[in-house]
Amino acid sequence: HVQLVESGGGLVQPGGSLRLSCIASGVTFTNYYVSWFRLAPGKGPEWVASIDKDGRNTYYADSVKGRLTISRDKAKDTVYLQMNSPKSEDTALYYCATDRYCSGGYCYWDYWGQGTQVTVS
Repeated sequence: HVQLVESGGGLVQPGGSLRLSCIASGVTFTNYYVSWFRLAPGKGPEWVASIDKDGRNTYYADSVKGRLTISRDKAKDTVYLQMNSPKSEDTALYYCATDRYCSGGYCYWDYWGQGTQVTVS
């Protein structure tokens, strides 16, 4: 049984910082491409960032480039999302996801966490 658990969310002031964590059980996290998504009030789900298995390559949505940083700690088998100088528009429920499969121009993630709420105010 694979389970992803996010943590680290909370209330943060604009210009502050916050670090989200994602830990997996039932799977060796270091073997997987991992992504963060978010769901803001009144908006559809948004892909935020991704990191490859080795942590050498990272990818970001234009809306978060330069402010959010995805990383992974292989020893701790954890993926992080560092939020620096967040804005009010970063307020959302943040999810980590893994086991990505792409086909026909679309990608799918099989495993998702329950989300952690970030409020920037």
